[in-house]
Amino acid sequence: MSGDARRVVVTGLGAITPSGLDVPSLWDAVVAGRSAVTALDEPEFRDLAVRIGGRIRGFDATGIVAPPLARRLSPLQLWAIAAADQALDHAGVSPAALRAGAALPWDPARTAVLAATGSGPVDAMQAATRALDARGPRGVPLSVVVHGAPDAAAALLSERYGARGAAHGITATCASSAIALGDGLRRIRHGYADAVLVVGMEDCLNPVNLAANANLRALASGYESDPTAASRPFDRGRRGFVMSQGAAALLLEAEDVARDRRAEPLAVLAGFGESSDAHHPTAPHPQGLGAAQAVAAALADAVLDPHAAHGIDHVNAHGTGTPAGDAAELAALEAVFGARARQIPITATKSSTGHLLGASGAVEAVLAIRTLQTGLIPPTINLDDPEFADWDIVRGAARHAGRIRRVLSPSFGFGGHNGAVVLERP
Repeated sequence: MSGDARRVVVTGLGAITPSGLDVPSLWDAVVAGRSAVTALDEPEFRDLAVRIGGRIRGFDATGIVAPPLARRLSPLQLWAIAAADQALDHAGVSPAALRAGAALPWDPARTAVLAATGSGPVDAMQAATRALDARGPRGVPLSVVVHGAPDAAAALLSERYGARGAAHGITATCASSAIALGDGLRRIRHGYADAVLVVGMEDCLNPVNLAANANLRALASGYESDPTAASRPFDRGRRGFVMSQGAAALLLEAEDVARDRRAEPLAVLAGFGESSDAHHPTAPHPQGLGAAQAVAAALADAVLDPHAAHGIDHVNAHGTGTPAGDAAELAALEAVFGARARQIPITATKSSTGHLLGASGAVEAVLAIRTLQTGLIPPTINLDDPEFADWDIVRGAARHAGRIRRVLSPSFGFGGHNGAVVLERP
């Protein structure tokens, strides 16, 4: 980062997840080591090989948008809007006042919205396909054109808040949210925006997506009688990841802009790196070369020496629970940090939340910020038989780590997409 580039701070957080419908509830569940994974016992899932997942429960869309619009939107778009409202409110910006005509605290033309998702509103396209088969072309709903694309949530949020800067979708499978945070960082740092609302969202708990991933043998199978034990990052018995749904939002601001409006910085978004494995459609590079490249780039961007004791204090790992993915991730960390990699406390919070795919990077950035604020490192649950016993993987219970200055949060996805962010105390 050049000396004259603006620092970027996070001033607001929001979350709608299987572990909780706001950030405090999400944090409490993850710190307590409670799994959000449950059985999917509805008739539509009856014939699937995998019938577990992390579902949003108890969410009420009443009052979020007008009923006619709510009926046209996909659930993930409603979750994204709710998480975004939470993040703005947390930052001292009233969403209700904005909807009533109040002015944004930033120049609207310099306020951006980035909506990150791996798949977007897949339910809308699936429903439209069924309607086409059942009723012919005239049965296809018009809403699939307006609200059926991955970028639709960005347009909805831009209109909702009067943000006239960049507004678009970012799709990079499971690295989508991390890359969106990096895009927001660069937009502010290099002077293209003063504030960027980043929202990650995903909803793939439907028979089509579950069946496809199960056929790929990517999902943890055989846990229908004990769903909470299914997500097992770094455990010898791990069998794959567990799909979850939800959304999370982070409000980024230029530090000088946040200071002028007397907003409290929750964290500094200090560094970002990204890369491509250029290796395989689904399998990670076995030595984690692309992942290591993204992590090294994030550290360099944050002007951190990976071997210095005062560098990264904690890693909230991608840690999906796939045999190849977990091993490749640790190989990547070792390639970057050397011998110090095994001394850095690591956790894999997907063991509790499940894998929110394109939203996971945003969720884990929220959790990383809460770790910075509290000094608590959440546990990796279901780690009963550690395969990597000489690594410092926090397990069993949350660890009181004292003052944590910087957290690395990496995200890796199918297609070889890699993104990593460095978050630090203000």
